[in-house]
Amino acid sequence: MAMFRRSPPSPSPFRRRQEELDRREAELRDQFDKLERMMAKARRATEETSRPVREQASPKMYPGDNRLHVSVALQDKRYFDDNDANPKRRPLRKERREGRIMFLVLVIALAGAVIWLVSHLHF
Repeated sequence: MAMFRRSPPSPSPFRRRQEELDRREAELRDQFDKLERMMAKARRATEETSRPVREQASPKMYPGDNRLHVSVALQDKRYFDDNDANPKRRPLRKERREGRIMFLVLVIALAGAVIWLVSHLHF
């Protein structure tokens, strides 16, 4: 008697999805490794290029422009304040309370003005 082999059953949708996810994960891992290598290479390149070498190279690239080598950008003190390494946050509770009180005073004054107008002006 001859034994017939059955063809392997087609993979289930779950199995196909799992294989697709595994393939995608491998691709992403390869891309991640590639980017990590690029970052490490760039980091090494910047460390190798010391600051004096960069400063010497810049006048050579732009001869005759020595007086224009100034930073035009303003320093934002919120981010580059070197005087205070640990800036203390100012508590806003007092300002909020004063703001609420001022708002209530203004609302009461407006209500008083409306009541006075209604009582003195006859429409």
